[in-house]
Amino acid sequence: MIAKQFLKWLVALLFMASGHFAYAQNAAAEAEMKAAFDEARKVMQPGPAEIKLIDQAVLKVPAGQFFVPMPAAGRIMRAMGNSSIESLLGAVFPEQGDWMIVAEYEKSGYIKDDDAKDWNADDLLKSLKEGTEQGNKERAQRGIPEMQLVGWAEKPNYDAVTHRLVWSAITKDKQANNDNQGVNYNTYALGREGYISLNLVTALNDLPQQKAIAKDLLGHLEFTDGKRYNDFNISTDKVAEYGLAALIGGVAAKKLGLFALIFAFLAKFAKLALVAVVGLGALIGKLFGRKKA
Repeated sequence: MIAKQFLKWLVALLFMASGHFAYAQNAAAEAEMKAAFDEARKVMQPGPAEIKLIDQAVLKVPAGQFFVPMPAAGRIMRAMGNSSIESLLGAVFPEQGDWMIVAEYEKSGYIKDDDAKDWNADDLLKSLKEGTEQGNKERAQRGIPEMQLVGWAEKPNYDAVTHRLVWSAITKDKQANNDNQGVNYNTYALGREGYISLNLVTALNDLPQQKAIAKDLLGHLEFTDGKRYNDFNISTDKVAEYGLAALIGGVAAKKLGLFALIFAFLAKFAKLALVAVVGLGALIGKLFGRKKA
């Protein structure tokens, strides 16, 4: 069941890539998408499962979801048009649904969180918008549609007891209409040596239902002994060069383009899902079983 659903994802994504970016219209891109699927199918881990995230933490993936580890997750991201992400740990997909959660670990060092009590949401939004515009220069060079930051879907909220940060920004393709808005629901867990992010990418209209999924997954992420935020040793440990606000401002802005690119695929998934389900056998034969001319 899970493998079949994952196949629907990849079939749909292949169509999206060919329709939105036109890069998957050649045989090489189709072959890479198929190879990415084949690799992921062999290693994906269905929930309920406890996933070890390198030497830092354990993520408890619930039933109804499955985890694709590295390097298979990285190959999927590249097949979707993204460049390599060194911090990528894997990705979480639903058995049913049109969202995904990207898991990353950044070994930034211990991030001081004392600036959280003084930050201003309007100032943070301004910083995020400025960073997004800077990122548009790189997106334009790569032939990726420029994105626009519309505003907050959820203002930044930091829990100083659990050392968890949540915030959400509404994004859109600059050339698209307002009905096609994406949202990045960003959740972070701070640790002794850095932080783990679990970032949900979905449609804005679906966020009220799906943000609970992201929060639940964040609640089932636990750093291992010795790696927790409270294990920090001021005498020996590295302190990050930036504070907590940077995870909302400059640092985050660099990755919004990645999530916008993912959303470009997900935005069309719902429309193509029925096609993928009804004509699954024919599509597989057409896309993955095509003989060489």
